[in-house]
Amino acid sequence: MNSFEPRDPDFESRVRASFARQDFMVTLGAEMVHLAPGEVDLAADFKESLRQQHGFFHAGVTSSIADSAAGYAALSLFPPGFGVLTSEFKINLLNPAMGPRLIAKGRVLKPGKLLCVCRSDVYGGAECATHVATGLFTMVAREGLDD
Repeated sequence: MNSFEPRDPDFESRVRASFARQDFMVTLGAEMVHLAPGEVDLAADFKESLRQQHGFFHAGVTSSIADSAAGYAALSLFPPGFGVLTSEFKINLLNPAMGPRLIAKGRVLKPGKLLCVCRSDVYGGAECATHVATGLFTMVAREGLDD
């Protein structure tokens, strides 16, 4: 496991405040359940409005919480005054995403001055034991974004 030093001693309140402003995460019902330097876990509970035609979580939900978990993991390492944007990602959907809950575990793999490579793994099913997706994300830091 990597151990990263954040460049902002107040990273936790900055990351949580930014997440609280994410209206789309509110729409999904996502919550931040873990935050540490270079690590963020997001969870979303199943509701009918998030399902696709076969009754599983829609892949858009899975991809969205994976992306945000990776992005906030990256943000936790940048100094104040910087925000992050996703510049690229690839996600593999491994199993149908079943409820009652999904958990996306975003982890920084390689931090840099402006680019940060992250991984996000999403789990669902009974006790969130089924690996439903894995993705690789590149985040770019931009000074002046109000995160």
